[in-house]
Amino acid sequence: MSGAGFGDRLQQAVAEHGRIVAGIDPHASLLEAWSLPDTPEGLREFSHAALAAVSGRVAAIKPQSAFFERHGAAGVAVLEELLAAARTSGVLTILDVKRGDIGSTMGAYAQAHLLPGAPLEADAITLSPFLGTGSLDPAAALAAAHGKGLFLLALTSNPAGAQVQHALTGPDTPVALAIARHAEQIGGARDGAWSSVGLVVGATVGDAFRRFGLDRAAPSVPLLAPGFGAQGAGPAQIPEVFGEGAGQVLVSLSRGLLAAGPDQAALSRRAEELRREYA
Repeated sequence: MSGAGFGDRLQQAVAEHGRIVAGIDPHASLLEAWSLPDTPEGLREFSHAALAAVSGRVAAIKPQSAFFERHGAAGVAVLEELLAAARTSGVLTILDVKRGDIGSTMGAYAQAHLLPGAPLEADAITLSPFLGTGSLDPAAALAAAHGKGLFLLALTSNPAGAQVQHALTGPDTPVALAIARHAEQIGGARDGAWSSVGLVVGATVGDAFRRFGLDRAAPSVPLLAPGFGAQGAGPAQIPEVFGEGAGQVLVSLSRGLLAAGPDQAALSRRAEELRREYA
């Protein structure tokens, strides 16, 4: 595929627009706060208003597929429209779907989201590697062929994640570290450039990212970091949690940004404030 890979495009977007990733998560409570119905029509108005307000002010948007899927085919159609509108506007999309399977099933998931021209095409998707890193091969191959990106769950912000992610796969090798090493291996980064394969690491995981050595194992990967804003983390957690990886942190914010709506001017101002706050 001609053109820059996802890692290059993401790095450029952060340089131009800052590190905020806007989570487009139409919770029922957020729709209510915006005086919108919890229907596909409400989702449509919410999603397009949010995209218009943050375009040019964030590195990417991150729609959470579940909040669209709960409305069935009509909700998925709204998600298709949002992804297409972002593409037309030149806004990078990270679709939060957390897919994880093996063989042809993983290949089908990848085709649904990473194949150019697919109805649910995104620039990158989140993946669950907990069926083994080899299970990701079909998605990794398709992403590499088409300049797309992947974000692998590694150290998530939910407390129960440690049951699996901190477990040892061998002497001194937590599962999260094995995932980080795999991301670095398959990401295809050049010297000084960002990988097209990143990690999901919560800003609420304390010292685990540094203590387990993920910063040293995966120096080129972008780090998609939930846990900011409503979940308690703030700007101080970027160096505190991520250490030498702080420069690659993407600050994922949903309610902390979208609560400023529905007024688009107010929402745009909030995006600018957060961009400066997390610079």
